[in-house]
Amino acid sequence: MSVRFPEVNTPATLVDRQRLQRNIDAMAEYARAHELRLRPHAKTHKIVEITRIQLQAGAVGLSVATLGEAKVFVESGVEDIFVAYPVWASQEQAAELLRLANKARLSIGADSVEAIHNLAQRIPEQRERIGILIEVNSGHNRSGRMPPDVVPVAQAVVDAGFSFRGVFTFPGHSYGPDQAKPAVSDEEQALASAKEALVAAGIPTEVLSGGSSPTATLMHGGVVTEMRPGVYVFGDAQQLELDRIGWDDIALTILTTVVSRDDGSSGSTRRIVVDAGSKVMGGDRPAWTTGFGRVMGEPDARITALSEHHGTIIWPEEQDLPEIGSRLQVIPNHVCVAVNLVDYLYVTDGNEPLEKWQVAARGLNC
Repeated sequence: MSVRFPEVNTPATLVDRQRLQRNIDAMAEYARAHELRLRPHAKTHKIVEITRIQLQAGAVGLSVATLGEAKVFVESGVEDIFVAYPVWASQEQAAELLRLANKARLSIGADSVEAIHNLAQRIPEQRERIGILIEVNSGHNRSGRMPPDVVPVAQAVVDAGFSFRGVFTFPGHSYGPDQAKPAVSDEEQALASAKEALVAAGIPTEVLSGGSSPTATLMHGGVVTEMRPGVYVFGDAQQLELDRIGWDDIALTILTTVVSRDDGSSGSTRRIVVDAGSKVMGGDRPAWTTGFGRVMGEPDARITALSEHHGTIIWPEEQDLPEIGSRLQVIPNHVCVAVNLVDYLYVTDGNEPLEKWQVAARGLNC
């Protein structure tokens, strides 16, 4: 097996520039064809250069998970940001929200009257600069209100003088075998019911925002007005195992070196060990997945264990066992976690490194 990227120390996180562009263009075209506004979730990549590519392709703005992420992207020139999270702001964060809202069109999530009152206490003026979307529970059963219960929260937004912009949901229960289509139906029903309740209360509702990467290409215009996929830019092993993408859609891999091997000749399990462990791969393994990730070019190999700096891969019997010192490209289960573990990504043309992109919003968890 030939040595790949010999000048790059391993483990190293790689992005195939052509596949990245293809993924971004395809999602933008899908959104246009179905009359959906595309607001990609930047918590996946946290990279300014990728944001610019997404906006050039037609994204209307960005979704982020934290105020720290919002700051990075507003300062980089993004003019429309949605913090898709039920924000409970400290005094310092409230001041930062107002500062950013005077530089860009800023919206945040909320799912309680208490959060609105808290924000109002901390922002005595210019409240109309800050947009708020109410989170709806569409079946993931994490945060969010049931559809009829969004009305008192929205009324609190209006009464406090903030800008009420609509409702949003995250169909996270789409992350499971054969769950994407039912999750889309749940999402549409929840958002439609929330809008109906708001209209009945006399509260105009501009935005009905939803979407996840497993459901993105199952969504259609009509009920939902906006989609917020994130993982689609890179792909990951979860998306592969859910059959939502193919191998050729994987744009991010981790270059890793074989540091140990056991050919099974003594009755042990035939395996290799690589230098990509949980500190670069992340440790996510949903119960329905077949391992901690996959191996590019070897669909039957399985990453069965991760330590901090070791990855154990069971190798198919019919395939030659890689030699010590050879290099592989592995695919993490959850790419959002893997990106947040490194300072930069190597951007490649598929064969050679071209440049490095800094993970500018890395670690900004608040």
